[in-house]
Amino acid sequence: MLYRLLTGKTYSSAKPDLVHDPVGQVLFRTSVPITIGAVAMILFYLADTWFVSQLGTRELAALGFTFPATIMVTYLGVGLAIGTSALVAKSMGSNNQEKAVEYTYAAVAFGYLFGLLLIYPALSSITWVFTLMGASTETLVLIDEFLSAWYLGIPLILVQFAGTACMRACGNSALQGRLMMMAATANAILDPILIFGPGPLPAFGIKGAAMATVLTWVMTNIFILYHLAVKEQMLKVFWPGFSVLIRDWTQLLKITLPAALANMITPLSTGVITATLAAYGPSAVAGYGVVMRMEALILIVVLGMSMSLPPFISQNFGAQAYDRLRDGLKLSLKFIMALQFGLYLIVALAAPFIASIFSPEQAVREVIIIVLRILPASYAFQGMVVLSASSFNALHAPRNALLTSLLRFFVFYVPLALFGASLGGVSGLFIGAAIGNLLAGLVITWWINRYTANL
Repeated sequence: MLYRLLTGKTYSSAKPDLVHDPVGQVLFRTSVPITIGAVAMILFYLADTWFVSQLGTRELAALGFTFPATIMVTYLGVGLAIGTSALVAKSMGSNNQEKAVEYTYAAVAFGYLFGLLLIYPALSSITWVFTLMGASTETLVLIDEFLSAWYLGIPLILVQFAGTACMRACGNSALQGRLMMMAATANAILDPILIFGPGPLPAFGIKGAAMATVLTWVMTNIFILYHLAVKEQMLKVFWPGFSVLIRDWTQLLKITLPAALANMITPLSTGVITATLAAYGPSAVAGYGVVMRMEALILIVVLGMSMSLPPFISQNFGAQAYDRLRDGLKLSLKFIMALQFGLYLIVALAAPFIASIFSPEQAVREVIIIVLRILPASYAFQGMVVLSASSFNALHAPRNALLTSLLRFFVFYVPLALFGASLGGVSGLFIGAAIGNLLAGLVITWWINRYTANL
């Protein structure tokens, strides 16, 4: 209905053909359900933030400290999803269904195995990592409560990313959107039960938020495995042989590792900003933690398109339809630029209201308002960087995607943020970060356009 109202055209309910259907129609049909589902997942994390904020500022500050760690694991999953999508989608575009099935098995197996191997080092590093970041002894206790439960779900979140990437690679974006909405609803129900323990149920406090998240991931994993195995016929229980599995993992890691490293730069830079803000007190850290969760919601369409655009690019790359590939990328970049500037105006005006939702303390509210009125002004350029990096990965050029992230964070974003902090405190820090996003967006967008023009 929405597509018909906007374009005057209709389309069937079948999965879109990423190689032959009109470019604008394909991008719309794949982006909208993923974006709606992504909204649900951001609300998933915002629900955690809101319920934890009811426990007090110390708990909210502890959750703010955990953000770089949890987002680092999340971005590892994003890297796995990028590699999975690139390989499966290109195989589909080349009409090699057997190879697509083989890569699906390799991705799911890798997610479970590697996730299990990560649990122990993650748990062992909690104390020294967050002490290094400047967490107080009291805050460290709360951080440990949360992460000791959250880290147990690492294999589940990795498989969730790999499985949903396979869905997108097959053109089934709508199903992923529905799955994400189901997960957000389940988490919102479990959060108050496990955090506050109504009636005779035990109250787990901040640890309950992590428990709710892990239980939700258990449910999504069951759904994903069932759908891939039974509905899509993309996941089969078979042993391909050790040599075949190693070969597929090697191909997967060629894209996944640079993509994961590129994505992990984000939480590393967030950790630097958090450590810098720690000098201004727990209110600054708490306020920044809220904004980092709001950032994902403000950039929600960018997130949706960063997941829907790569399968389109990879399938057309495999089919050697380079004109369609270029048209889709240019259309996406123009759309994001216009949309994010419009969203900034809304966020800047609504900043006091948003701040009042997440904290009763005036000091925390002031930080939230300051950041929301400065940093989102640069989100259009940040979105262009994100889409450029995801496009490089889809084109099987993961080193370019990694360099894109390195340029943004370590040449522009972090240096200018720290320079701004030395001149103007909290406000100066985020003004510098916004200028960094602007410069990075201009440089990297020029690069991706030149790269695709030469295909």
